[in-house]
Amino acid sequence: LFAGSLPAWLHGTLLRNGPGLFSVGETSYNHWFDGMALLHSFTFKDGDVYYRSKYLRGDTYKCNMEANRIVVSEMGTMAYPDPCKNIFSKAFTYLSHIIPDFTDNCVANIIKYGEDYYATSETNYIRKIDPYTLETQEKVDYMKYISVNLITSHPHYDKQGNTYNMGTSIAEKGKTSYTIFKVPPKADDSAKKKLCLKNLEVVCSIPCRSILSPSYYHSFGMTDNYVIFIEQPFKLDILKMATAYFREVNWASCLKFDADDNTLIHLIDRRTQKPVPTKFYTDALVVYHHVNAYEEDGHVVFDIIAYKDSSLYDMFYLANLQEPLQNKKLSSKPSCRRFVLPLQSEKDAAIGNDLVKLKSTTATAVKEKEGSLFCHPEILCEVFLTLTGAELPRINYDFNGKKHRYVYITGVELTPVPTMVMKFDVDTRQILEWKEDNCWPSELVFVPSPNAIEEDDGVVLSVVVCPDPNKAAFLLVLDAKTFKEIARASVDVDIHIDMHGYF
Repeated sequence: LFAGSLPAWLHGTLLRNGPGLFSVGETSYNHWFDGMALLHSFTFKDGDVYYRSKYLRGDTYKCNMEANRIVVSEMGTMAYPDPCKNIFSKAFTYLSHIIPDFTDNCVANIIKYGEDYYATSETNYIRKIDPYTLETQEKVDYMKYISVNLITSHPHYDKQGNTYNMGTSIAEKGKTSYTIFKVPPKADDSAKKKLCLKNLEVVCSIPCRSILSPSYYHSFGMTDNYVIFIEQPFKLDILKMATAYFREVNWASCLKFDADDNTLIHLIDRRTQKPVPTKFYTDALVVYHHVNAYEEDGHVVFDIIAYKDSSLYDMFYLANLQEPLQNKKLSSKPSCRRFVLPLQSEKDAAIGNDLVKLKSTTATAVKEKEGSLFCHPEILCEVFLTLTGAELPRINYDFNGKKHRYVYITGVELTPVPTMVMKFDVDTRQILEWKEDNCWPSELVFVPSPNAIEEDDGVVLSVVVCPDPNKAAFLLVLDAKTFKEIARASVDVDIHIDMHGYF
């Protein structure tokens, strides 16, 4: 069913990815992030909308289906051998978990490398997909091209078609480090069908503060000349992870937040491919999503959605999601924070001086000692009205790395499930919102109109799931400027709550 009218210029496909299957046989996953990936798409063509969905049929899916039980471990769910298996099969399974071969249940997002599209999570495996039929294609292992065990699912793209991403190399040659890398838009002229990853280039490698406790991260920031990486005190204990299977605990339990530690902000110069000498610190925080970053008058400015602790992950255990509404309040309310990193030399500045010279922000960077600045952010938007917090920020990606004004975000109230979507004006702090009873909207995706000049000239798209069985799920199309609904396409099938997507 279709209501409203789509802009004549809107052509293309919105790809979405997220967990869609939580039980196999008599076994069930413990955490929402663990569910097996279900891809779906909305294709816009000549004023019509076409819907399609398919499970990602990777090795994890096939093994689970063949066994009719969960046999591949995920971060929040450890899978154990079938009790009917012999002792040799069980022993092999236990040994394989000392250095785990991670799942290829690529459930988090869609990444584009060159002309190819991949379903991705945060392990070293990605799965190529056909963006039109959603068929699952070859399995790709990052480890064949670069030594990284964990990789973000939020890359960056430049105007030349290069894709930038980063991952963690765990205990490689006695070192644990974070590696930023670039994937060119094509392999080479003589091998058009080869993977772009074959020509992968390492941009920079950063030593981890603790060889056995690398920081967890989900995204990073990038401007024309810099990469921003936040090494937060939300860390993965490698020794505990290696023994988790034997201790009958999940890998997620090996992630710990240290509220007494500080957060180190790395600023990497893309031109020299080295970190800048100045060390930037801030208080302990947890961040999953960067909003944007840009350079202004000798400063690097970046916005993030930050928490005071790591309690958000626990909220998504299925047992917690099934609790009554009154028990689901977030203990740490996410806020949009703006950090400013001065690029000018601070050798002549006195200890205790604030080196931020921008008049447009209250963010500070105070000199603690030579070569070290402690950064206090400006809170851009926090709690308002009955709102608990805001997450899943998206911008007009044409403004990525440039000064932006508008952020499109989802809002949550009593549960971690979004109940509204919003347009936030960073300059005026004005918020426009869309909400409807019994509607759970997904992350917004901005699509610019052709030849757009103004930042908010376009539409934003959201897939809306309805917990009311009498109300069909639908694709919501909002005018990005007015934030008014201009169309919706209802789908008479069960649609899952997803994570991220790509237009």
